[in-house]
Parts: sequence; C-alpha cells; structure tokens
Amino acid sequence: MKKYLLLFIIAIFVMSCSKKVEVKGKITGGSPLERIEFIEASGVATLPLTNIGLKNDGTFSGSFEAPKSGMYVVSYGGKQNLIYLKAGQNLEISGNGATFPSEYVITGDAKKNNDFFTATQKYLANYAQTVNMNELMTKDEATFVKGLQKVETDVNKNIDENAKKFNPDNEVIKWKKNDIKGTLLSIMGQYEMMKKQMSGNPSFKVAKAFTDYEDKLQENKDEMVKENPAYRSYLLSKMSPDFQKYAEGKSKGKTDITTSELFNEYLKGKKEISQLTKDYLLAFVMAQSDIHPGTPAKTSDKIKKIIDEDIKDVTIKKDLVQIQLAVNGLKIGEIAPDASLIKQDGKSYKLSENKGKPYMIAFYASWNPYIGEATVPILKEVVNFYKSKMNFVFVNVDDTKDQFIKTSNSLLKGITGTNVYAEGGLNSDIAKKYGVYGFKLPNFVIVDKDGKIASRSYVNLGEQELVEILDKQTGLSAPRVNPNVQLQPGFGPEQGAQQMPQQPANPQPAQTK
Repeated sequence: MKKYLLLFIIAIFVMSCSKKVEVKGKITGGSPLERIEFIEASGVATLPLTNIGLKNDGTFSGSFEAPKSGMYVVSYGGKQNLIYLKAGQNLEISGNGATFPSEYVITGDAKKNNDFFTATQKYLANYAQTVNMNELMTKDEATFVKGLQKVETDVNKNIDENAKKFNPDNEVIKWKKNDIKGTLLSIMGQYEMMKKQMSGNPSFKVAKAFTDYEDKLQENKDEMVKENPAYRSYLLSKMSPDFQKYAEGKSKGKTDITTSELFNEYLKGKKEISQLTKDYLLAFVMAQSDIHPGTPAKTSDKIKKIIDEDIKDVTIKKDLVQIQLAVNGLKIGEIAPDASLIKQDGKSYKLSENKGKPYMIAFYASWNPYIGEATVPILKEVVNFYKSKMNFVFVNVDDTKDQFIKTSNSLLKGITGTNVYAEGGLNSDIAKKYGVYGFKLPNFVIVDKDGKIASRSYVNLGEQELVEILDKQTGLSAPRVNPNVQLQPGFGPEQGAQQMPQQPANPQPAQTK
C-alpha cells in the first residue's frame, strides 16, 4: 500500500511541475490555411512557442512548453491579442474567424484569470477617456505626480474589485498591478525628458518628490524587469543619455565595435544594477541592434561570445541562442545536423546520405502563403540549372504525413530532388535544429560536399549572395537574377529581426461573450 501511495505522490509532483500548456478549441468560419501561434509576451525572444493548424471543421489542438506563468500573445490571421497563461494548465479557447483573437471565449482552468484580465482591460479603456494626459503633462511636477498617484489609486481599486468578483490567482493580480506601475513609469520618463528639453539645461533634475514616487513604483525591480517589457524600455530610456556619452568615448576611432559590445561593457560598470536586469536589458539591445539577417559572421561570433560569457540567466541565454539560430541560421563551417526523415514510401532518410556532393535543403509547408505560384517556378529554374552538380532535399513540415504526400505530389511534381517529411512538422527535430519557424517558410540552406553548413538560412531564392554560394559549391555560373525579387515581401537584410513576431504595442482587450 505504501508503495502505491508513494507512486501516486510522485505522479502528482511530476504533474505539478509540468510547464506544458495544452490547447484546444474551435474557430467558427476559420481557414485551415491560417495558423494559431503563441508567443511569450515578457520574454526576450519573440519566437512562436507553437504553430497550430485548424482542421476543416475549425477545431484545433496542440501543446507547448510555457517558460513561465504570465502574459502570452495569441496570433491568428494577422491579428494578435494578449492572454494570461499558467504553466501546466489546459487552455480551451474559441471564437469566430472574422474577429478571433480580438474577441475570444475561454473555458476551462484559464477562465477566471482571463475574465479578470479582460475586465481590468475594459475598465482601463474606459478610464483612459476620463484622464486628459496631455493636459497633465503640462502641469508642474507636484501636480503631475499627484495626478499619476490618483490614476494608480483608481486603477488599483478596480483591480481589487475585479479580484473579488472573479477570484483570479494572486500571480495575475500582482502582474496587473506591476503592469500599471510600468505604464506610469514610462509616462514619468516622458515627462522628465520633456521638462529637460524645455528647460534647455543639460543638468536639469526633477524634484525629490518626483524621484521618490519613481522609487516607490519600482520597489520590486527584478520582478518587474522579468515580466514587463514596458519597464525595460523605461530603464533603457533613463540610461540612454549616459550610455550615449560612454559610447561616443569608447567607439572613437573604432569601426568594427558593435552596440552590444559597448552596452555590455557599460553595464559592467553599473554595480547598482542587478545581474538579472543587466541580462534582460543587454538581451533587448542585442536582439534589436546586432542580430538580424545578413549579420557578418564576425559580428555573430562576437554576439555569441557575449551570450556565452556575460549573460548569466539560463532562460535568457537559451532564448538568445534561439534568436540567433532563427535569424542567422547555423554557423557556416559546422557539421550540418542530421535528422531522421521519412520518404513518401515510408522509408527513412537521413541528410548525411548526401555527403560527397553539395546539396540544398528547402523547408516548406502547404499552408505557407509564399509557397506555390511565387516560389515553385523559381525553385524549378534553380534546380534545373544546378542539379547536375548538387542534390536537392525538400523537407515538408506539414502537420501530417498524408498532407505531406498531397503537397509534395502537387507542388513539387516534376522537380528533381528528394521529397521527405519531418515528423511533427514545425515541432520536429530537424525544424528545431535548423531554427525553422512559420515566418521563415520557405527556407533554404546550402550544405557543402563534406556535410558542412555553407550558407546562412535564406527565405528568398533571388538573393545575389545565395546565387554566389550556389555557384561556388557547384563550379557553375548562373545568370544573374533580379535582386529585388522577394519570395517573402518585407523580409530582407534591411528588415532584420523586426520581422519576427512582436508583442502588440497597444493590444486590444479580448471581448468575452
């Protein structure tokens, strides 16, 4: 009896420690070509945690590992909204294809937290109409601070009232109050900057009552920086003038120093800032400044060194590694990761079977809008020109093998190459190893005859750099193509990491029905 009791306790412990969120629901009138994605709103990586497809009847199901309890972005059909999720819970969410996720209905164990969140968002939307913030920004410091204190009191009163009504978890109540503090601090930062500019005095300082209220709002600094991107932006704006002076002095006469290197060294001298805060701020700067498509290998190596040596938080370190992989691809010169794939006839296939001859890996899915008419004709030309000197492997990341067979037979008919399926689609082993996400499809990687990565990952077959790599690997010389041809409009070297899914700047509250 004791043995069974012990096993039962262990089972409960394992369940309670699970970080997986199980998702299911239905979108009435939804399209199987659209995908549902979840992104951690407070993390440093704006990468989808999952990519879930709809069945023909609009139902869907899936799961993902939630880094922590907190706010997540749910995305569908070009629209985004926020939702509060706890690691280990079941999420049942539904809506109409025309309005989801701007409007959604939640049932199950995520309901009470999100009913609370929705109610507070509705109140804030209405309350904002009663506060003339433009007028408040023109007031003297004392009046301005009193105005913000009233806002904080009014909003917290509503939060407490909704807490009694919906009985949410303490975590989400605390999150919402910290969220309000982050917003107020951002407003205070704008006010201080405006006053400094109006004074014309570079040494302008706000009064003690102002800074005292700022300090009060950020009593839980580490907690706020961990969950609130607005607070991180506030901190960066506060240190921006000081950092600019530091950077100007340190970068004088240097042409190859990166913003990330400068900011990293700057933070090392700030003993009053916690290591966790340093990690979050540095991660933000790296993701925005120096991690983008087309980043030179030398710069990528510098960034990787900073991640390895100076980022201490394990989760942030992992997120930054994933961003680098997603944006830049695998490091050129390293052995191409192998993976178990499946042919149409059910036989297994490995990428290493191509060793001895260069090859291109092309990742694609039937639901991706850039596959089909825009991609296939160009792909066919590329294959026909280089096929005598290199192999082509078309890796399908659809949700099922049946869909893979249908897609490969229709889209790639008559194109020379090996058609294979990645079991699990975007959740497959190969997708994770090569940093393949829905926003990066189709995706192309070149591997040399020795089985080593020979290129970064590309989403556009028309890029001149890719053509040059193909020529180098094969010894052929292709006709020059129009460099402006884009298979994914808007995703080129000039766009950088901004093309990855971002937290909405002003997310609209979900409307429950």
